Amino acid sequence: MSQNTSRTAGRHFLQIPGPTPLPDRILRAMDTPIIDHRGPEFAKLAKRVLEGIKTIFKTTSPVIIYTATGTGAWEAALVNTLSAGDRVLMVETGQFATLWKNMAQKLGLKPEFIPTDWRIGADPAVIEARLREDRAHEIKAVCVLHNETATGCLSPIAEIRQAIDRAGHPALFLVDTISSLASTDYRHDEWGVDVTIGGAQKGLMLPPGMSFNALSDKALAASKKSNLPKSFWSWDDMLAMNKIGFFPYTPATQMLHGLAASIDMLHEEGLDNVFARHRRFAEATRRAIRAWGLEILCRDPRYYSPTITAVLLPDGHDADEVRNLALDHFNISYGTSFGPFSGKYFRIGHLGDTNDLTILGALAGTEMALTLAGVPIKKGGVQAAMGYVVSAHSEAQRAAAE
Repeated sequence: MSQNTSRTAGRHFLQIPGPTPLPDRILRAMDTPIIDHRGPEFAKLAKRVLEGIKTIFKTTSPVIIYTATGTGAWEAALVNTLSAGDRVLMVETGQFATLWKNMAQKLGLKPEFIPTDWRIGADPAVIEARLREDRAHEIKAVCVLHNETATGCLSPIAEIRQAIDRAGHPALFLVDTISSLASTDYRHDEWGVDVTIGGAQKGLMLPPGMSFNALSDKALAASKKSNLPKSFWSWDDMLAMNKIGFFPYTPATQMLHGLAASIDMLHEEGLDNVFARHRRFAEATRRAIRAWGLEILCRDPRYYSPTITAVLLPDGHDADEVRNLALDHFNISYGTSFGPFSGKYFRIGHLGDTNDLTILGALAGTEMALTLAGVPIKKGGVQAAMGYVVSAHSEAQRAAAE
């Protein structure tokens, strides 16, 4: 019998920043016969998820569900609220902020890009200063990524809202939460966001192919004046049909079954517990990186991401080589690098339906892969992460006993 070398034993460690691993419960929820998307059974499901998803965004306003990836929800947010030639203020936090800016240009908008070195999030003070300069209120929207997936930098959305208010500026506030929603605290209503963009394939633990726009009254009012072309993305059509539990086109029925399970799972764990779990994973990962003597791409702790940590390698070492060796030898995948740091870092995703042991196993694989690639590191990164995890659980145990 010939030797079979095509199969790899064990479960793959998918440590990219999304799509994240699918829980068995969500897979089972989606593994059902197709139902009539114009029938009463579907209407019951649709109303359930349309109400349930509001609790994840922490809003009482409508949340629109698109059969599209987050890129589609980006476009929907822009074309429903803005008009040709409108100026929008954006922040160059990384690759995905750049892609959103490029989309705005293609749609006939005029984005102004606040530059960064890709190693911090959006600075509220810089946004406030620019808005104060705009006395004629030519800027119609401020667009920010809550969590820059390409770099692992989190922006302080509540502080940016306060900065916009201090400047006395009427601009709309549009926020991308694709790699933060359901993984770290986010409050659409309380933080005064006008459109929040979300995606299904990260903290919500679903496959790619579903995205969201959470709205405000101000955004809905703006949509009545917007003149950018829209058909598939039209809020009006969606809202009218959603009221009776349907969609203006064929929706992703199986994804909606999965979304219902996802919402249930998040609330069964408790959102605050979900957020604490992600903070624990992130800190454990950062402690391992520091113990190895390597650098975190996000250079300011104020902006550390709870879902993604990018590992910057020393000069002369290829991050793609580390990724390839890790996949070949240890069956683990990391996120790639972009832009000015292409080939210089890799990203460890620590989000979604995962636990302490999975993260520690991933860090063990990372330490071995770095060693195999000849990257000069100190030993003990995994031990440092383990020590932190134990201390975090001990602290939680003491707090529960008090």
